[in-house]
Amino acid sequence: MSGEIGLTALGGYIPRLRLQRKAITTANAWVAPNLAGKGKGERSMANWDEDTITMAVEAARDLLGPDDDRSHVDALYFGTTTQPFADRLNAGIISAALTLEKGIQAVDITSTQRAGTSALLQALHAAKAGAAKNALVLASDKRKARAVSPQELDFGDGAAALSVGSENVIAKFLGAHSLTVDFVDHFRGAHEEFDYNWEERWIRDEGYLKIIPQAVEGALKEAGLEASDIDHFILPCTLPKVPQSVAKKLGIPAEKVRDNLAANCGETGAAHGLVMLVHALQEAKPGEKILVAQFGGGADALIFETTDKLSSMDDRRGITGSLADRQEETNYMKFLTFNGLVEWEKGMRAEQDKKTALTTLYRNEDMILGLVGGRCTETGNVQFPRSRISVNPNNPAVDTQEPYKFAERKASILSWSADYLTFSMSPPNHYGMIVFDGGGRIFMDITDVAPGEVESGMEVKMVFRVKDVDEKRGFKRYFWKAVPVRSSATGQATGQSTGQAAE
Repeated sequence: MSGEIGLTALGGYIPRLRLQRKAITTANAWVAPNLAGKGKGERSMANWDEDTITMAVEAARDLLGPDDDRSHVDALYFGTTTQPFADRLNAGIISAALTLEKGIQAVDITSTQRAGTSALLQALHAAKAGAAKNALVLASDKRKARAVSPQELDFGDGAAALSVGSENVIAKFLGAHSLTVDFVDHFRGAHEEFDYNWEERWIRDEGYLKIIPQAVEGALKEAGLEASDIDHFILPCTLPKVPQSVAKKLGIPAEKVRDNLAANCGETGAAHGLVMLVHALQEAKPGEKILVAQFGGGADALIFETTDKLSSMDDRRGITGSLADRQEETNYMKFLTFNGLVEWEKGMRAEQDKKTALTTLYRNEDMILGLVGGRCTETGNVQFPRSRISVNPNNPAVDTQEPYKFAERKASILSWSADYLTFSMSPPNHYGMIVFDGGGRIFMDITDVAPGEVESGMEVKMVFRVKDVDEKRGFKRYFWKAVPVRSSATGQATGQSTGQAAE
């Protein structure tokens, strides 16, 4: 496949919690009985310590696999409309968490629902120009919606990852076309928390049905294809039957329109085009053509053709596996609290100044963001945090430690506590001593668990999460936490079908 540019690997992440839509409509039936018809299925719901950065990191780790050598990645493109920092390189935080090389190019792409597809296009163009041989493309969104709104039911949280290059291509890039049109279907002001949405019929008739076909026709022309050649048509849209109407207008058979994952995920915003693309790649066969279009400030349309390498690709959880690994959530108040939609009494234990010393963060960046400890080159002792003096009691060697990465190591719980006294966004606060295969132990939080689920000896894995938030200064602090290793959820995982709504 040398010389061909395209997709070389995939990954995905959908949060484990799935809020049942019936819980939303039932709680709000007194004020909005009109929403009852939208109360079927479930939407993905990020935990309180998850955001667009943490989800993007998990999607990237799924793509990259357990190998902690990431030196081959030479560019990172991150697309989102809900970046935690307005003026800080969000892609830089992701790069540090993944322990990528300092010399890579890292770029944030935002302010449009097609930030994900635009990020992918930039990576493809860079690969064609020889500016990036192995680019990592991430898209993630965690959009906030007003309570008792249709968006609250339609939205979902999630992330997707794709790598672009010319070796071991699983989907060859055939062509693309973009349109830039200041068509405002919704907007969010610089100081606003929520989107303002315009009238649906206008968006459908003047937006999707006129702009998307132009972009698709341009992509088909560049690829030298007819609409009937397309095997999978991807168009994220929360408006009913719009993708089918667009497909009919273009001449794409109705059965080629991909399920938009509304029943058990919801629309993940700027990430959803790539979320659906990853999902399609996990189900596609070699030799099939995939068309992905995304609407927002115009439109992007990209066409790929899967190769024989797809069937021999290493298993990844991807979107299929993430959807299968689910936990039902019926507590609507928890959803509101996690998303800052209600003010609640946190108690005196939450009253503390959480100012971050930026000098300390910088000096210890690889330890804090990358979970990099130390290994003594004389004794082989592994420790976290890294220090000048080895913890080996028989040989406290000085300045003999080399970097040692913990994030991808197997681990288990040695001892733990479930604490109702310390403040927690999701009590009780679970934490404990985590021991790693090959040596080393770290005292850390345990997340994504219910009371009674944790036990000593339980196998865990590391996840990158929000540690706490300095609300006074608007600064998020990140670190790693432990989550239980549950049943393997790869692309062949058993569980609820991705096309089936939760009961």
